[in-house]
Amino acid sequence: MRGFIEEIREKGMKFSMDDLARRLGISKRTLYEHFSSKVEILETIIEQVFQEADEKTRQIIDDENLTLLEKIKAVIMVLPTHYEFYDLRILEQMKRYYPEQWAIVNAQLSDDWALLRVLVEQGIREGLIVNMNVTLLMKLIIDACNSTLDQRFYTQNQITMQQSLEAIADVLLYGLVPVDKR
Repeated sequence: MRGFIEEIREKGMKFSMDDLARRLGISKRTLYEHFSSKVEILETIIEQVFQEADEKTRQIIDDENLTLLEKIKAVIMVLPTHYEFYDLRILEQMKRYYPEQWAIVNAQLSDDWALLRVLVEQGIREGLIVNMNVTLLMKLIIDACNSTLDQRFYTQNQITMQQSLEAIADVLLYGLVPVDKR
C-alpha cells in the first residue's frame, strides 16, 4: 500500500501495475496474487484508513484517563498511518479517474463526524464549550481539519501534519487569545 501511494505521488493515478510491481521489486504476477487491480488496492487503502481512524477514535473516547476536552482535542488530531493519501492533488485525480472511490472518501471527509459531535454536545451541556449551533461548530471543525489536505502548504512551511492538527485543535478549543490576556 505504501508503494501504491508512492506511485501516486510520483506519477499520479495513471501509473500501471507494472510500475507498482517494479517499485516493490516483485513480479506483476506476484502482485496480482494479492490484488486483482489498482481499484482493489485503492479500496483496501481507503477501507484501512477509515477503520484505523475509527479504531483510534474509539480508543480515545473509551480512555477514562482523559478529560472531555482532551478527548475532543485527541479526536480532532486522529491521524491515520497513510495520512499522505489525503492530499488535494491525489483526491482530485481520484475524483477524475476513480469517481466511485472518490465519493466514498469525500463522504468521509465531509461527514458530520458523529463521535466527535457527541463529545462536543457533551461539552456544551457541561459548560466546557460555548453554547452555539452544533452543526455550524462541526462544519468549522471539519473544514479546519480538511485544510490539512493541502499538504504542499504544510510541507513548504515545514509544518508536520501532527503540528498542524494540534494547532487547529488548540485554536478551535481555546481561541487565539492567551489565557493571561482574557
